[in-house]
Amino acid sequence: MKKKNKIQTSTSRKVFMVCDYALLFLITLICIYPFWYIIIYTFSEGSQVDVKPPVFLPRGFTLSNYKDIFELNGFFHAVLISVLRTVIGTVASVLSCSFLGYLFTKEEMPFRKFLYRFLILTMYISGGMIASYIVMKSYGLLNNFWVYILPLMISAYNIVLIKTFVEQLPASLEESARLDGAGYLTVFTKLILPLSKPIIATVAVFVAVGQWNSWFDNHIYTRGNEALTTLQYLLYNYLNEAQRLADQIKNTTNAAGMSQLVSNSISPKGIRMTITVLASLPIFMVYPFMQKYFVKGIMVGAVKG
Repeated sequence: MKKKNKIQTSTSRKVFMVCDYALLFLITLICIYPFWYIIIYTFSEGSQVDVKPPVFLPRGFTLSNYKDIFELNGFFHAVLISVLRTVIGTVASVLSCSFLGYLFTKEEMPFRKFLYRFLILTMYISGGMIASYIVMKSYGLLNNFWVYILPLMISAYNIVLIKTFVEQLPASLEESARLDGAGYLTVFTKLILPLSKPIIATVAVFVAVGQWNSWFDNHIYTRGNEALTTLQYLLYNYLNEAQRLADQIKNTTNAAGMSQLVSNSISPKGIRMTITVLASLPIFMVYPFMQKYFVKGIMVGAVKG
């Protein structure tokens, strides 16, 4: 029997591969470790991490940080508001930007060039915070849930991405549909949307992340209205008042007869780390499912200017 020929690898090649893998591992560790550090900090007891921070594993494993954060007043309601604004805002923005991006590809659209250039202009010029506040007040959107949705439905950047993507689709497909009697709305819903999944998924990720992380509109337009407080604004307040909240948690726990050395397990930094994890976790869970569309959508949508 003939022996199979084995590819001979030189010593220098082996050294290069070892160094290459070591460098890639180091880069991966640098990227992952900050978030890993936050996670292990949330599972560490405050008394131990104040003396010596964790490195790779929690110090004095505990779930007290998560337990006490969940018991804070308004936490789950803030999560609900954030989820609602993210879901509703993403769907509304994706549909609006997709349809408008599709219309901008039609030569017969009235004032198409003027409107498109005016839209692009808004990417560089803004009325400012005072003008925006006056507009929201005039429309009756102050202390209104729709202030989270309506102002963000149209994004010039997202419309440009979608318009560019739609322009590279075969024109013969739409022409065939129009010969069969399909109108613009039918073509958009039955043809354009299914073929534009990559760019739509990309825009959906952009909008969802922006909606989930947004807190400044809550601070400006609905300040003082606890019913409309979002998780990110709650996080903003917690980060500013971490010490007071830590004391509040200790006092509340002791008053309830649950003084199981809580003062040793809660720290202001632990509160900040815990809420950071809870606020970031949904994005980390959704992004892997959208990644396959994300790269393709960005590449195709960026080919044309």
